[in-house]
Amino acid sequence: MRVGGLATGMDIDSIVKDLMTAERIPLDKMEQEKTYLTWQRNAYREVNKQLAELEKLAMEMKYQSSYNNKIASSSNPESVTVNANSNAGNGNYSIHVTQLATQAYRVSDGSISGTTKIDPDGKLSEQDFANGFSEGSFTIKTHTKDGEKSHTFEITGDKSLNDVLQEMNNADIGVRVFYEESSDKIMMERTEAGNYNAEGSEMTFEGDNVNFLTNTLQLGNENGGQDAKFTYNGVMEITSHDNEYTINGMELKLNKVTADPVNINVTNDVDGAVEGIMKFVDTYNKFVEEVQKGISEKPNREFKPLTEAQRKEMDEKEIELWEEQAKKGLLYNDPILGGALSTMRVEWYESVKTSGQYSNITEIGITTSFENRDGKLVVDEEKLRSALTEDPESVTKLFVGEGEIDGIADKLQDAAYDTMKKIERKAGKPSMVDSSYSMGREMRDLKDEMNDFEGRLTKVENRYWREFTAMEKAIQQMNSQSMYLMQQFG
Repeated sequence: MRVGGLATGMDIDSIVKDLMTAERIPLDKMEQEKTYLTWQRNAYREVNKQLAELEKLAMEMKYQSSYNNKIASSSNPESVTVNANSNAGNGNYSIHVTQLATQAYRVSDGSISGTTKIDPDGKLSEQDFANGFSEGSFTIKTHTKDGEKSHTFEITGDKSLNDVLQEMNNADIGVRVFYEESSDKIMMERTEAGNYNAEGSEMTFEGDNVNFLTNTLQLGNENGGQDAKFTYNGVMEITSHDNEYTINGMELKLNKVTADPVNINVTNDVDGAVEGIMKFVDTYNKFVEEVQKGISEKPNREFKPLTEAQRKEMDEKEIELWEEQAKKGLLYNDPILGGALSTMRVEWYESVKTSGQYSNITEIGITTSFENRDGKLVVDEEKLRSALTEDPESVTKLFVGEGEIDGIADKLQDAAYDTMKKIERKAGKPSMVDSSYSMGREMRDLKDEMNDFEGRLTKVENRYWREFTAMEKAIQQMNSQSMYLMQQFG
């Protein structure tokens, strides 16, 4: 703690503070510059977020499914449900389901317990099975879509029934087995439907202890295990191992046997295509609006970023209003963003020469807003819908391109990506260290300069205090000498 002015009566502390306030002016300017750079960096990063969304949508617009999606409907969805992919042909079809695919299963012929109900978690040797219990091994073979599978199981008296059933479930042979306590029966079923063994059962038992399955568990004859059968358009009989089948781009799900054919209708999903293009255009327009505003707004030079000392003297509302003015013009006349807008406008209107009938977006109802001259796009939805209805393939080629020819979506994605990379080199992204982008290096150097300057300020302040302290001592000595002389001359 420093106390001055005892000899002179001067407020040394206030004098030093005032002197240091003047000395700190360069440091305050550096602090303001660092704050401004931080704001500017964040503004660039916000633009990059919008560019990332635009680039993502442009990539999605490169998929043909964005323009050729289909809508499929069923006259009897309880019996047959349908989805259509972009390869489905428009038209009407009929599906007559004569048989559903089912899973093969075996169930106990009767209760497996004797006089006393078995405990499925107790030792097998201690249970009262109606037909007795025997130890030994057996093999279960199954026929699956991946071919024949088999697994051998060892039955010992110290295992529980649930232990054995769990081993079967975990054996990767495509069976599901469980004990149903209320009926006192075992259910063994295949995990997939269909007939994979035309010459016999889907599940067969072998080994010296097959009696455990057929006698102890009383698993009887196999049921189910049949394929689905349906007639397509009244002339083509089709068999499927399961109840889902894809034909002519239509993904069918067979739910019930039908007395009469079910009618299926497939049309272009024009609404979905229009919605996708409109979303892309709206995202682009929002980007144009925000960037145009950013590069057109001039800085307000009268409002500099506040220093920490200045912020302490203001309330929150005053700080908010001040910074609203101070943040204006962060991206004013930015060449990267201005260049991006120019490039994207060119890409929208550059001709795309493919085998399709459309080579320019104006032909499908997308034009520039001449009223505001802001570079935004305007969509004639009726004209766009008509183009997608009459020739979705040509609209697709306009956006996606053909062969070596890039479409509009390709060009816009490239433009967005290139701009993002330029901004990253300048303003970085949150995951990057300061040294990996130009503004970060500038902020790092500025921070180092501020630290050095603060060190110099500490030395200056110490020098001021030494000088005033020396002055205090000199005046104190003079006062002492004066008092001595006065005493001598009485």
